Amino acid sequence: MAVMELTEKVRTTVRVPKPLYDEAQKFVHKNATPAATINEFFIAAICAYVKLVKRKQIDAAFAGMAEDTDFQKEARLIGEKFSQSDWEAFEAAVEREAEAIPG
Repeated sequence: MAVMELTEKVRTTVRVPKPLYDEAQKFVHKNATPAATINEFFIAAICAYVKLVKRKQIDAAFAGMAEDTDFQKEARLIGEKFSQSDWEAFEAAVEREAEAIPG
C-alpha cells in the first residue's frame, strides 16, 4: 500500500450497514488484518475489489479471443513459425540441465 500513500487523497462519506461496519471494526481491533485503522481496512477492501473487477475484465477479453477464429488462425500460424526455434531452445535447456547435474 506504499504507492497509495503517495497519491492524492479524497475525502468522502459512505453509508455502511452497521453489522458490516462492526465486523470490520472487530478485525481491526483484534489485529486480524494488516490495517491499523478502519480507514485503512476500507481502502484495502476497495483496492482488492478494484483488482478483482479488473481481473474479470481481462479474463473476459481473453475469453473473447477463444471464440475469435481470426485470432485462433493467427496464433496457429505464429506457433508453426516458431516451432523449430522453440524446440531448439527446449533441447538446449535440457542439455544445460543435464550438464549441471553432478555425476
